[in-house]
Amino acid sequence: MRRYARKLELLSMLVMIFGVIALCQPWDLFLHSYGATIILVGLIMFNIFSRIKSPPGMPQPASRDLPRPEH
Repeated sequence: MRRYARKLELLSMLVMIFGVIALCQPWDLFLHSYGATIILVGLIMFNIFSRIKSPPGMPQPASRDLPRPEH
């Protein structure tokens, strides 16, 4: 599961984006009815998968490697 944590994190973001699109579209009542639920599922997935650390030896995202600004 740790090997796929970053891909699952990306998938959860895509689920949230799909939920927003489903909530805003006017054509299909089923998607509009469950848009908020889809967003909530994506948010829960993101909270779970973003906390899983990659195994040692796998590259981390670049944003975590940036130096912190000194004041």
